[in-house]
Amino acid sequence: MAFGFTLGMLMGITPWLGLHSLVLLFVVLFFRINISSFMVAWALFALIAVPLAVPMATLGESLLSQDSLQGLWRAMYSTPFGHLTQFYHTLTLGSLMVGLAFSPILLFLSKYLVLQYREKVMSWVNKLKLVQFLKGSRFYRLYAAMGE
Repeated sequence: MAFGFTLGMLMGITPWLGLHSLVLLFVVLFFRINISSFMVAWALFALIAVPLAVPMATLGESLLSQDSLQGLWRAMYSTPFGHLTQFYHTLTLGSLMVGLAFSPILLFLSKYLVLQYREKVMSWVNKLKLVQFLKGSRFYRLYAAMGE
């Protein structure tokens, strides 16, 4: 669940039309990452990304205008792979850098929160009549069988 939330953060905080988005979707589907936590984080961080767009674009612009990195950007832009990454867009580059910087922190924080939830809250939630009703349904049995 923690990996799903972290990858969802990366997907939500960055513009989704790029090579990095396809790579993230491939990783989520290939490695069977928890899709529900991925989707929740994607939606949550897409909303958070809106007010942060200007600072992230400013960060991307400062990275793109660094004299010491001009050779790297020129080399990347001259390849087809470089065009697919869309790192020449200030928002794409800036938001990806912010997302990568916060990924380890969010991974450990979400892992801790999931463990705390399972330890302290999950037994209470499982006692709710609605949860017991849903877990007794045929739909839940089919869903659980697909996960095995």
